[in-house]
Amino acid sequence: MADKYNCVIILGPTAVGKTAIGVHVADYFKGEIISADSRQTYRYLDIGSGKDLAEYNVEGRPVPYHLIDITELPAEYNVYNYQQDFYKAFKEIRGRGALPVVVGGTGMYLDAIVRDYQLVIMPEDKELHAKLEATPLEVLAERLLQAQPDLHTKGDLLEKDRVIKALEIIEAKKKGYDSTSVQRPEINPLIIGTTLPRPQLWENISIRLKERLENGMLEEVQSIHDKGISWERLEKLGLEYRFCSFYLQGKIESKDDLYNQLFIAIRQFAKRQETWFRMMQKKGVDIKWLTPGDKSQRIKEAIQIVKDNLY
Repeated sequence: MADKYNCVIILGPTAVGKTAIGVHVADYFKGEIISADSRQTYRYLDIGSGKDLAEYNVEGRPVPYHLIDITELPAEYNVYNYQQDFYKAFKEIRGRGALPVVVGGTGMYLDAIVRDYQLVIMPEDKELHAKLEATPLEVLAERLLQAQPDLHTKGDLLEKDRVIKALEIIEAKKKGYDSTSVQRPEINPLIIGTTLPRPQLWENISIRLKERLENGMLEEVQSIHDKGISWERLEKLGLEYRFCSFYLQGKIESKDDLYNQLFIAIRQFAKRQETWFRMMQKKGVDIKWLTPGDKSQRIKEAIQIVKDNLY
């Protein structure tokens, strides 16, 4: 494996076949999947989150996966939790000599890994923050580069908020605070993006939504509520869980209305995902986009990109 990259990320909006592509890449290169889906971390959120665990298998060969079904409601699982769990899984997979293949569409989770979000619980230092805010960006950037000459993403030097945050964390560490309980491993991702033309993406979303409703998504949400999880907590999970909760409480009158409202919401979500990935590119993240086409063509192209860049 080349030194330039030590893992693969497959990202894209919802309903484009990311899981199938990632699973085939992991199978081909004897890798293991790390999920980057904020709702698949929760147990019992199966149909609505599109967990599809049967997909983690290629011609009878199981593909190992991580960070799925690792917590339970009503707990709040956040980007800090994800970053910590990701570091652990990444180290374990690399320790086995396997290739980590990250698959998902939760932009903040992916960005936290790729651009090394510095997440820290520390006391507020208003005086330091005010001094940094009053200092020109170029001076702050130079100070950060002196402290961290191996800074992973130089594009971060163009964002004053991120530079200030990084300098505050450096000062906090000097006082004995640490940003993470798990040391960040060296992560050099080969990032592959996949999406589809809007009409095809909308069709995929529609087909998948109808299948989920027919396969018991409403019953799943009702069952989770019956276990003691409040409607309010279910609504906070967004999309399928929010709108199904509305329907089950009588806030949406018919299944046709449920489908129509949810279809619009998922389309809007897919647009936001694509916007997030474009933002990552603008910040200096290199994403190699697959040619839109059928799933088998994109799987072959993704495998070829990994061959060309890692081996």
